[in-house]
Order: sequence, then C-alpha cells, then structure tokens
Amino acid sequence: MTATKDQFFKKAASLTNDKAATTTSMAKSIVAAENSAREKKTEALRTLRLQQEATEEPKTATLVKERKKPIRRGRA
Repeated sequence: MTATKDQFFKKAASLTNDKAATTTSMAKSIVAAENSAREKKTEALRTLRLQQEATEEPKTATLVKERKKPIRRGRA
C-alpha cells in the first residue's frame, strides 16, 4: 500500500467561497428588505394622496390676464 497525498491532505471547501456566498446572500436579503419597505411606503403615501385629493374641492380655473407687450424704443 502506497501512501498518497489524498489520504493525508483532504481537499477542504474553500473558505473564501463560503465567505463570498454568505456576503452575497446577506446583501441580496438586505436589498430585498429595502425594496419591500420602499414599496410599502410608496403604497401608503399613494393612498394618503388619493384620500386627500378626494376630500379637496376641485380648483376652478382662473383667468390669466394677457401681459402688455413692452414698448421698445429705438436708440437715437
């Protein structure tokens, strides 16, 4: 029986790959949480705006006066 390096040195899972995978999954979960919080906030603000618009009286259109054209005087 011949001793080989596979018997003594088992290839362990790469620690850097595990750390990268953990970091990636944590970052994705944070981004997903922020997106859902933003969507909830947007929906809440939208409903408040619609309620406010429903209770407000519609604004009447005001007449806009025509501006007088300025008198241009030539240089003498």
